[in-house]
Amino acid sequence: MGHRITTQARGRGGPTYRSPSHRFKAELKHIGDDTQKITGSVIDIEHDPARNAPIALVKLEDGEKVYMLVTEGLGIGDSVFWGAVGEVRNGNTLTLGNIPTGTYICNIEARPNDGGKFVRASGVQAVVVDKIEDRVGVRMPSGKTKWFNARCRATIGIVAGGGRVEKPFVKAGNKYHKMHNTAANWPRVRGVAMNVIDHPFGGGGHQHHGRP
Repeated sequence: MGHRITTQARGRGGPTYRSPSHRFKAELKHIGDDTQKITGSVIDIEHDPARNAPIALVKLEDGEKVYMLVTEGLGIGDSVFWGAVGEVRNGNTLTLGNIPTGTYICNIEARPNDGGKFVRASGVQAVVVDKIEDRVGVRMPSGKTKWFNARCRATIGIVAGGGRVEKPFVKAGNKYHKMHNTAANWPRVRGVAMNVIDHPFGGGGHQHHGRP
C-alpha cells in the first residue's frame, strides 16, 4: 500500500504544516470607516510573530485598545488619526482622495473600508502619483501604477523595519528560530538526497534524477 509523500501531507493541511495563526496578535486593519473621525495615542511598540514589521498598541479616546502598523518615526506618546480628512502627518490614516500627490503611504485598502490590503511588509512604501476624478493612481513597491477608489484609505508614511534583510543571520541557529515562527519548510534538502517517502526522486542505491 502506498504512502503520501511529504509534499502531499503538507498540502492536506494538517496541524503540523498549518500556519501558527493562534500566535498572531492582530489583523492590523484600519478601524471605523471613512465617515468617522477617530483619534488615539500610541502606548506601546510590540513584536508580532505574524510579520517582520513592529506593531503599535494604540489607546483610543473611548479607552479601547487596538493594534496598527508602525510607520518609520512613530513612537510611544504620538497621536494618530483615522478619518476621511485630516492632517497629512506620519501615522495618520486618510482617504486617498485627500492625500497630496507625492506622499509616501502604506496599508492601502483595495476597496473602501475593507481595512487595508496592500503595502504592509517591513520597510515598503507606495507613492500617490496621480488623481483623475474619483480615482487615485498609486505607484506600488513593484514599480507598477495601480488605480484605487478615492474613498480607499491609506496610512501616511513608510512601514517600519526597513533594512531588515541587510543584517546577515551569521549562524544557522538564528535562521532556524526565524523560520520556526512560521510553517515554512526549512532547511530545504535536494529531492535526490531524500528517502522514498519524502520525494518522487528519493531512495535508491545512488542519487539519480527520475522516478523508479
